[in-house]
Amino acid sequence: MKVCVVGAGAIGGMMAAKLANSGHQLTIIARGAHLDAIRNNGLKYIENGEELIITELTATADMSEVSGQDLVLLGVKAHQIAPIADKLQGMLSDEGVIVTLQNGIPWWYFQKLAGDYENNIVRTVDPDGALAAAIDPSRIIGCIAYPAATIDAPGVIRHIEGNRYPVGELDGSESERVQAICSAFVEAGFKSFVLPDIRSEIWLKLWGNLSFNPISALTHSTLVDICQFPQTRALAAQMMTEAQQIAEQLGASFRVTLERRIEGAEAVGKHKTSMLQDLEVGKAMEIDGMLGVVIELGEQTGVATPAMNTVYALVSLLNKTVQEEGIKVAGSSV
Repeated sequence: MKVCVVGAGAIGGMMAAKLANSGHQLTIIARGAHLDAIRNNGLKYIENGEELIITELTATADMSEVSGQDLVLLGVKAHQIAPIADKLQGMLSDEGVIVTLQNGIPWWYFQKLAGDYENNIVRTVDPDGALAAAIDPSRIIGCIAYPAATIDAPGVIRHIEGNRYPVGELDGSESERVQAICSAFVEAGFKSFVLPDIRSEIWLKLWGNLSFNPISALTHSTLVDICQFPQTRALAAQMMTEAQQIAEQLGASFRVTLERRIEGAEAVGKHKTSMLQDLEVGKAMEIDGMLGVVIELGEQTGVATPAMNTVYALVSLLNKTVQEEGIKVAGSSV
């Protein structure tokens, strides 16, 4: 397949390296020093002490140079999609699809969702409905990216933990195309399977992200630190309880218990969340897509969210201060 990764950061870079290594024709959309390093030295991927260097790929910052793609992996953060939304469909072949990899509730959440909320706009991540209008939902496949990875240096991706990338059609069908994407992921060395209910799986991952990510940024702590400190563990559990009530109002279900989800995060160990990583280098944090959007859905469903509201206010002010003052928060290696 012809595959383009838009946003070859930690997760996008991981997927690009392994898909290229399994024989797919890869194009990467990146920028700055990361793009320069990939062009000059190839994309280096490190997993279990082994290095994989991919040189047979195309790397560019210009999406308009790319067309005819069978698969576009959308790896940018949720708040980075709007500026590029009108370019995405032009990258696709006649039957090409976009696989979304964002954390949190996506803009397409209510598209093709039967029931009272069908085709509602998720205002927190798509304020004026521009994403819903610009991207044909029939071209979208949902995907949950479970692995943890980091950018060690420009052009260098290091795998930390996990290899699951489950996928699903928005309407829950097990189409030939979603099965083909799943098979391509498996052949590349990922664990993938087709989900009949992609939204419930989104909530399962979001359950932890909406709590652990902002708490991590506010406290400069890793997952295991948060889970083993009684007060932050209790705060995370309260936020997760509020989110579960919202999700269940929308028809989603949880296949694991709240306590087991926390234990899973604890088992990852001394890993810095993506939000903490962004904070340390002065990037805008992915707050609305992970947390603000859940508060919005709480308002729609009539579920109170006092713990989430408090954490959202604090981390939003932190993000505002960091961006306005150009602050980079020094972090220690773990």
